[in-house]
Amino acid sequence: MSSKEELMKRLGIDIDSETLRLALTHRSYSYENGGIPTNERVEFLGDSILGFSVAEYLYKKYPDLPEGDLAKRRAAIVSTRALAIIARDLGVGEHIFLGRGEAQSNGANKASILADTMEALIGATYLDQGMDAARALVLRFVTPLLEDVRLLGAATDWKTVIQEEVAAKKLGDMRYQVTGSGPDHARTYEATLVISDEPYGSGHGPSKKEAEQEAARNSWLQLHPGEQIPRS
Repeated sequence: MSSKEELMKRLGIDIDSETLRLALTHRSYSYENGGIPTNERVEFLGDSILGFSVAEYLYKKYPDLPEGDLAKRRAAIVSTRALAIIARDLGVGEHIFLGRGEAQSNGANKASILADTMEALIGATYLDQGMDAARALVLRFVTPLLEDVRLLGAATDWKTVIQEEVAAKKLGDMRYQVTGSGPDHARTYEATLVISDEPYGSGHGPSKKEAEQEAARNSWLQLHPGEQIPRS
């Protein structure tokens, strides 16, 4: 099975090779290859389809929720973090056409690049297969994240949330202990939130920021055992 066929199988779609290549072409690759078309225009299209499809789904699924709550849930599951999780689960990164510099800096695992590529794949599906297929792709992979514990509260700035809580409860000084491992082009980070010299939640990620956000979220869970994590 070819690389293209494997990706199409994971996505559950079948789009032509030219449209797929366009969706997977990052601007860094275009710059190094004579300015060939990038995925930015089709990403723009996919972003609109994603937003509408999720809004329609939420409107129908939660008929009693006010507009503000619907907006918060939509923000959580169309966020960069949410789309990057989908892309990582599907192994999209290994198929993206990146320039040499971006590839060497672990661009295939960067949340922003993965999220943009997922939007481009949605747009490409629309161009090749139409709106029903594009909407089905969104419903298949994006809307289930409403029940995914990794993304409950994905739109929340957890570092700010935990900082405000520590201050309000006068729990003491807080800091993040961060370590990195792996080669420069594929660096990963682990962060642990320390409050009054006591370690709380830890987190991992391809950047210090993502690792610290996850550590802050896991610390919130530690401080609120048994409570449902907020969705906003």
